[in-house]
Amino acid sequence: MSDDWDTVTKIGSKTNGGSSQRETVVRGKGALNAAQRSGTIIGTEKKFATGNTVNKAGSEGQRLTKVDRSDDIVPVQKTGAEIGSAIRNRRSVEPYKMTQAELAKKVNAPANDIKLLESGEAVKNQGLLNRVARVLKISPKTGKALDEDKK
Repeated sequence: MSDDWDTVTKIGSKTNGGSSQRETVVRGKGALNAAQRSGTIIGTEKKFATGNTVNKAGSEGQRLTKVDRSDDIVPVQKTGAEIGSAIRNRRSVEPYKMTQAELAKKVNAPANDIKLLESGEAVKNQGLLNRVARVLKISPKTGKALDEDKK
């Protein structure tokens, strides 16, 4: 036990007096063969990622590409022609008679969104559909008039 107190541990690059052989990186097949012929100890390591490429955006995309390689393409859900025709018909009825621009202003949306909604080509946006349905008093799911059901 007392021997442990007498030993000195040196930490750093010059622990062997600074005269040790330096580790070199060999690039190329010829230099590797020359090192083998001279009898030096050779160690090989494969570097997978360096510090510069780990945090780049391309590496994350490459990883996700492997996940997304399936052939299942899911189409975007559209609102449908039934809802669009119900909105168009309800907009032409007398107490709710208004243009697309007026309806867009009331629901705080661009007029182009109302145009796409009526044509059935709009990507399903339940928030916009609910606001339009509230103004026109129709069901956002079926397009049927709500005030006619109460009579």
